[in-house]
Parts: sequence; structure tokens; C-alpha cells
Amino acid sequence: MYLEGVIVCVNYADFLAHTLPHNKNQFNNLVVVTDTKDLKTKELCEFYNVKCLQTDIFYENNNDFNKGAAINYGLSQLEQKDWVIHMDADIYMPPTTRCVLENLPLENHKIYGADRLMCPSYKEWIDFIDKPSRIHEGWIYIHMNSFPIGVRIAEYMNKNAGWEPLGYFQLWNPKGSGVFNYPTQHDYCDRTDVLHAKKFSRKNRELLPEIVLIHLDSEGLETNQMGKNWKGRKTEEFHHSPIIREKIDLELNVIVDDIKKILEKYKLSSLKIKVKNDRMSFWEKLYHKSIEVFISKDKKTKKYRIHKK
Repeated sequence: MYLEGVIVCVNYADFLAHTLPHNKNQFNNLVVVTDTKDLKTKELCEFYNVKCLQTDIFYENNNDFNKGAAINYGLSQLEQKDWVIHMDADIYMPPTTRCVLENLPLENHKIYGADRLMCPSYKEWIDFIDKPSRIHEGWIYIHMNSFPIGVRIAEYMNKNAGWEPLGYFQLWNPKGSGVFNYPTQHDYCDRTDVLHAKKFSRKNRELLPEIVLIHLDSEGLETNQMGKNWKGRKTEEFHHSPIIREKIDLELNVIVDDIKKILEKYKLSSLKIKVKNDRMSFWEKLYHKSIEVFISKDKKTKKYRIHKK
């Protein structure tokens, strides 16, 4: 199997930083397509020695974000001599993915998709990476319980429509199927992947139960929020500090009254607290180490102040 891949990544470098190092070695050839302003994605690709294509084809003809056009630009840079995967920047492929694909009797006139497990937050992703729960085990078992299973799209009430592999992971053989290009009729991220899937008849669209992916999310979006980023990135960044800092602020506000009592009881003007969580993951410890809190009583106003660093 000769496997090539296209990833479109505009303002998704925070996700790509977690998926690219795991996914890149699954491919013989991989390209990432971004726009000319997204320097973070460009620098990330340079770091991991992955080819990055910068283009503003997304916005030509007054389009808001023509993802299909960008995918086609990426496809044009591939050899397309065997199998191609189009996938999203926030999708993680388990280490066994390539090996599993090579063992499957894939038919080159079909398009294939896979289920995804929905990781709802940065913290849960870091917990998973620190202590991975096995998806493939013993060359027999496939576990689907690391995270909730994502929804499938299936037009089950329309004759001959049925299940459609979505653009987060689409595997096909351009030469065998005669499908070399992606649809560009829509100038948003939605629909083009469905139109691409529909280039293949229902009998030639196949789910691969042996492959299970993980979809990273920063806000744990529900089904009715799936289109939040279809017209450009709207969700918060995929990282640690805002969530953890906000939680610490809330905790401090809860215990501040108790701390005031301690200060008054022992007639202290200030109190230094070192906040440390031994249950933090390795990466959280790396970034946070510890947080020092100073609580003092202002001599003039007689009010207590909290200082963090």
C-alpha cells in the first residue's frame, strides 16, 4: 500500500500540534494546506518536516472558506497512484491504523470511512495520552469506550442514499475509482464532503469497523453545535491554561472566607499558599509546575487581596 494524505488546517495549529506527530508516520506522503496568514501551521509543519502548502484559494471568487478548493490543491501535489486519505486536523489515528489498513481487502473502486470517538477537552486528551486506553488489543479486540462515539451520517429515509463517510476521514483510490478531485460547489466546510461521498454509489461506500479514530474538541460540542466552525474557527483554543486557571480562581473564591479567619485568628498580615496538584498530568506539571498565592490585608482599606503568580 502506498498511502498519501491531505489535511486542511487554517487556524487549527493548536489541534494539529497534537495529531500531526502521531499521524505523519502513517503516510508515505502527506501535505498540509493552509492560508498565507496562518504562520503557526506553517512553522509546525516545518518542525515535523511535513510539506505545507500556503494558498489563498480558500477565498477566491468571494468565497468565505472554500475547503474543497484547498483539498483539490493538496490533491494536485500528490502522486495519486494508490490510496489517498483526506482527513481533518483534529483527528488522531491510533498507531496501528496503517498496519490494519494493509491487512484489509480494500477495493479500489470504493470509498471508505471510519467511526470516531469524541474527546471533549484538552484535559481528557492529555489524560488519555499519559495513560492510553487500548483501542486495538491482541489483534482481535476493538475497544470503543475511551470516549463517546461520534454520530454517523446516514440518509436512511432516502432511497439509495444511506450512510456517507464524512470528511474527517475519507479513504479512496483515485486511479481505481476515477475520482481525482473534490467538489467545490459550497464555500463552507460542510456539504462538500457529503457531495464527495456521493460520487460513489451506496454499495461502494463502506464503513471500516476495524479503524477507530479520535476527534479532539476544545468545547465538547453536541450534535446541534457541529457546524460551529464550518465558516471559520470559532471555538476556543485547545490548550490547558484558561480552564485550569479559571478553576483555581473559583476554588480560591470559595475558600477565601476561611483564609480570612486564619489571618484574623493568628493576627497575620499576609499568608502565602503554594498550590500544587500531584494528580496533574506530566504535561500540566510541565506547563504549570505550581501556583503561588499571596493573601494579604490592606492596612488602609482593611480589605483582603489575593495575588497569584
